[in-house]
Amino acid sequence: MDRTDRKIVLVTRRTRLEELVARHNTVEQARFQTERLGMDFGDFLEEDRLHRAALDALTPALQVHGRLQRLDRRFLPNFLFPPDCLVVVLGRDGLVANTLKYLDGQPVLAVNPDPARWDGVLLPFAVDDVSAVLPEVMRGRRPVREITMACARLDDGQSLLAVNDLFIGMRGHASARYEIALDGQRERQSSSGIIVSTGLGSTGWLRSILTGACAVAGRDADEGMLGIRQHGFAWNSRTLVYNVREPYPSRTTEAGLVFGQIPEGGSLRIRSLMPEHGLIFSDGMESDGLEFRSGLEATIGVAPRPGLLLG
Repeated sequence: MDRTDRKIVLVTRRTRLEELVARHNTVEQARFQTERLGMDFGDFLEEDRLHRAALDALTPALQVHGRLQRLDRRFLPNFLFPPDCLVVVLGRDGLVANTLKYLDGQPVLAVNPDPARWDGVLLPFAVDDVSAVLPEVMRGRRPVREITMACARLDDGQSLLAVNDLFIGMRGHASARYEIALDGQRERQSSSGIIVSTGLGSTGWLRSILTGACAVAGRDADEGMLGIRQHGFAWNSRTLVYNVREPYPSRTTEAGLVFGQIPEGGSLRIRSLMPEHGLIFSDGMESDGLEFRSGLEATIGVAPRPGLLLG
């Protein structure tokens, strides 16, 4: 295939200004609502300006090397990525994570539109880097970093991937009820839900949970828990870590299986005891989650394929 025939999919998302205008219909109304809440509308304008400038500079650089198609984040769940396409993400780290889980071996070139604003842990390139990097990417000469993902499979055939975390629990703040099983142990629990984290996600939601747990436990805190809280673990580690949030022991519920590892080839099994509002979602995308009603069983483990991030 000639490199100019290769499909390039550019994934973006609306800026905060675009979201506000979509909600309030006009820039003037968006300004009024923002300033009424005491926020600096100028910052919204500047962020939008820089994003548009990055997009304007990136588009022709990509078109030189292939057939370009833009894709908004809202359409990720229903988009079929061609097997041999190059995926370029322009946005924040969360957009990279949300994109990776919809791919099947396609590499991702992640570009930071505003390095002064976004740290960009998953965004190794600035817009000005792209023209120099793309020829190497198209020849397959750039390093690729593997990112292990988690997978939740329901016994009704549905499945969901996660780049950072899976959440298994209830919508809202109600207590989740379920049976949990690992390594031959099984118990019934009531809690605020279960978080299952990958190496990439280990310095995010999981760290915040473990920080609180270690503060309560003090010197009695588990060494493994302390190590993950302080350093996380490798992005390509073929291991997941699960943590039960606020487990409640009672006459009918236990709190023994509350923290541990799920190695590659192993699985955490969770059977829902929630007649309604049970949910499994990943990477903060509750709207793209799976209904987890009473009787369904979820098998949680390491996803068979990693995400691929170009470096």
